[in-house]
Amino acid sequence: MNLKATPFLEIPLVKVDIQREEAADGSIRLRSRVELEAGPYRLTERLKYWAEHSPERTFIAQRNHQGEWDQLNYRDTYNQVCRLASFLQQTDVSLERPLAILSENSIEHGLMALAALHIGMPYSVVTAAYALRSTDYAKFRHVIETLTPGLIFGQNGRAFASAIAAVCPLVKVVAVNDPEPGNLLFSEISRTPVSPSIEDAYDQIKPETIAKILFTSGSTSVPKGVINTHGNISSNWRQITQTFPFFKNGGLILIDWLPWNHTFGGNHNFGLTLYNGGTLYIDAGNPTPAGLQLTLQNLREIAPTVYFNVPKGFEELVHYLKADSELCRFFFSRLQLLFYAGAGMPQHVWDALEQLAYDTTGKRLLISTGLGMTEASPSCMFNIHYGSFSGMLGTPVPGLEMKLVPTSTTLGNLKGKTEVRFRGPNLTPGYWRNPEATAKAFDEEGFYCTGDALKFVDKNNPNAGFIFDGRISEDFKLDTGTWVSVGVLRAKFITEAQGLIQDVVITGHDRPFVGAIVFPELNYCRRLAGLKVGTSLEQIVSNPVVLAALDDLLERFAKQSTGSSTLIKRAVFADFQLSMDKGEITDKGSINQRQVLANHPDLVEQIYADLH
Repeated sequence: MNLKATPFLEIPLVKVDIQREEAADGSIRLRSRVELEAGPYRLTERLKYWAEHSPERTFIAQRNHQGEWDQLNYRDTYNQVCRLASFLQQTDVSLERPLAILSENSIEHGLMALAALHIGMPYSVVTAAYALRSTDYAKFRHVIETLTPGLIFGQNGRAFASAIAAVCPLVKVVAVNDPEPGNLLFSEISRTPVSPSIEDAYDQIKPETIAKILFTSGSTSVPKGVINTHGNISSNWRQITQTFPFFKNGGLILIDWLPWNHTFGGNHNFGLTLYNGGTLYIDAGNPTPAGLQLTLQNLREIAPTVYFNVPKGFEELVHYLKADSELCRFFFSRLQLLFYAGAGMPQHVWDALEQLAYDTTGKRLLISTGLGMTEASPSCMFNIHYGSFSGMLGTPVPGLEMKLVPTSTTLGNLKGKTEVRFRGPNLTPGYWRNPEATAKAFDEEGFYCTGDALKFVDKNNPNAGFIFDGRISEDFKLDTGTWVSVGVLRAKFITEAQGLIQDVVITGHDRPFVGAIVFPELNYCRRLAGLKVGTSLEQIVSNPVVLAALDDLLERFAKQSTGSSTLIKRAVFADFQLSMDKGEITDKGSINQRQVLANHPDLVEQIYADLH
């Protein structure tokens, strides 16, 4: 059977109608001819609306310690938000001293965030890993000193006590569980009488009022605090909902683990649920062996209408969907869209998802992604083309201007590449207390400079969309003067590996050929070599079967090469775990290529050793 000839489950989507203009400076301007619809800008206005019009509908749910779902409907959510907002007015939280949230996703976390938004006070979700998985608290200290919070919310008082004591001992803390001496109790502050003054504060909110400060992952420098205003986020909710109109009126039923300290989990998934009156079930799992078991338990009880995940999460899920027909049937029972973000999806994972959907329902599903960033609140582009392929980013959302700038005019060297820049209501006004970074982020016309390169799928048809063409700042030259497009090469190599490797760092700056430091997918490698769970990393990467698999990967990849810039000639397995303290890995789990190369010159020399 030719799967490509099988039908899709068709869903309502925005019309793709992209206007293209050539500018005198050589840049290309693109925008959707579909105008952005008007809508509210106060982020809790939709909460008030749903509390009135669908009061009994569940907004958010989370498993308790007994394994049952605690559910909060829209009416009770709004009432609790008003009480917590009244409490926040009695604290040191202000426009200059935001609320800092130290917590994994939780109902209480969501309520505290909405309470701050309801009275126009900014908040920031600080990556829990900075306080829990670090030993020197360097990034935690940087973030807290940049924020100067007036109050800290910590889901577990004891868990964060050491980091808070080391960095900000004088800031008051609200805790839900395991409070430390001096902590305020969430159970008590949530009973604060509602003050009439919260409505006055709500009325003072403007589109330019700062809603939240989201810190970048710090993959190339220290984390920067991205300002998202009420106008930024609300306009992006409208842009996304206009693109996928079936989200409206409770159309979103999500079971989701993506963390709210990132824009995809917090602005996109949590926020879209609120905007559209949907229901969000908090998944305590994640794409790790232990976390995946929690996710599977939840997916056996909650059938989503849309499933968001990172490619690694989908890759792990595919194995279980293939092995468990009942789980597969339930998972696809009301699913209308699969959406991945954070990285490129290997084509074999995409193909497996399409096959599973067809085998289960008789139709394929739209698999989508796009281009987004913290600075865009987060979405700029979406792929809404049926029968597409992995890596397709689609076209710009309504209300957003897109500019493609030849890199020869910006860097003077990367001939043939075009950097994408954006301007629109969802784009940040800048970085919190960092005017230098803000000035560097925008060009003379006010377009945000992404550093991403894109290329047309069809140069003669902008409606056909765009594909990713690498990060300009990561690219380098071989000693022959040949440019290497790191992002594109890395994505192709991971895809060709078909599960053998988790990630790769590309080497070759001023060297005669391209090499790679490869990070193995440990579970895959154990299964491949018949090794037991618990086998050490050193034993895995020195196993003859695993080494032979890497050699085979290099041979397969070489057959696709079109020259020295697309050929990975040698590769070595990394024999170390990535370190957050050393800056090798971000809190999102993505690799800081520059830092790995700087920290492990011995591995680089191993690749090029016999050339001296």
